[in-house]
Amino acid sequence: MVHEHDHEQHRHITIVDENGNEQLCEVLHTFDSEEFGKSYVLYSLVGAEEDDEGQIEIFASSFVPSENGEDGELEPIETEEEWDLIEDVLNQLEDQLDDEEE
Repeated sequence: MVHEHDHEQHRHITIVDENGNEQLCEVLHTFDSEEFGKSYVLYSLVGAEEDDEGQIEIFASSFVPSENGEDGELEPIETEEEWDLIEDVLNQLEDQLDDEEE
């Protein structure tokens, strides 16, 4: 189960893990895929620490919104083809960020 929150221009979702623990996550990017007929969300844990290379762990899930649009269900990525798509999207986002910094 996912609940969406807006905090000062940042979108957040609450993830409930397999142990029933709630974790607040920041939504980094959402996109739809006509090829797979799904919506996807890329997110990271709020307060996540950067690794030695200055990177944070990014999670990806397919997303099924509820009828009211306020929450929904995250589903695992099921195929290598979907992971390839997500990797392509992440690379495009990284390229955009690099271009903005120049």
